[in-house]
Amino acid sequence: MTKLMEWLVGVSVVVVVWAFVSFDLLDLSLPKSYRELAWPMPLYLLVSLGCYSLATVGYRVATFNDCEGAAKELQDQIREAKEDLRKKGLKM
Repeated sequence: MTKLMEWLVGVSVVVVVWAFVSFDLLDLSLPKSYRELAWPMPLYLLVSLGCYSLATVGYRVATFNDCEGAAKELQDQIREAKEDLRKKGLKM
């Protein structure tokens, strides 16, 4: 089973459970407070996912490692390219 299928199955299960609780499709006679709590749950989950994503991106940006060797190599290549272009008559 691919990761996509795992996520789709998981989301489908959550949506089905939410629909059963919100719309009382199985006549479970749940208290009204359960339905009132379940109704905005997708919005709460969406906001939680957004907060988690923002925190993850922020953490990854804050702990991003510099690649000093690669930066030095790139600067050398840029310098070589500029010298080659000057030899060919391009003015910078």
